Amino acid sequence: MEKQWFTISVYSENNVGLLNRISGIFLKRHINIESLNVSKSEIDDVSKFTIVIRTTEEWVNNIVGQIEKQIEVIKAFYHTDDETIYQESALFKIDSALLFDERQIQNIIKDSNSQIVTVARDFFVLAKSGRREEINEMHDQLKPFGIKQFVRSGRISVSKEEMKISAILEEFQE
Repeated sequence: MEKQWFTISVYSENNVGLLNRISGIFLKRHINIESLNVSKSEIDDVSKFTIVIRTTEEWVNNIVGQIEKQIEVIKAFYHTDDETIYQESALFKIDSALLFDERQIQNIIKDSNSQIVTVARDFFVLAKSGRREEINEMHDQLKPFGIKQFVRSGRISVSKEEMKISAILEEFQE
């Protein structure tokens, strides 16, 4: 089977230690977590884990089954990139002099639809949201000028198809 990118969405109660147990499931199978985000979900008192991995559909199906065996997990789903709408965010810290002295930096900012978050005497910070490839491209363009700091968020995503998590929760609560 061919490896591809999958986004796993895990809806759970917010309990201490769950992240450790979930990451252990990937560790046992020697599958690297490429991106991880945990946040509040659309449902009160329910957290959503968004996990990105590259593997086969057989493996991701097994992993989701193992995740769902965790007591606090309400439901887990997996989707391919084509089945989701997703973005990441990144911050770039650059030397301030470049903002004023390098016309190419201004073109990169404009062409990438990034935003200047702050300007200080010694540095300025750019924010870029988009797909991983867009952020990587901007990183590659800025790298020759010197990036003082760089950080990228985990993927955030929503499925294109309706996820019936609300109905599942209603059944769960009854």
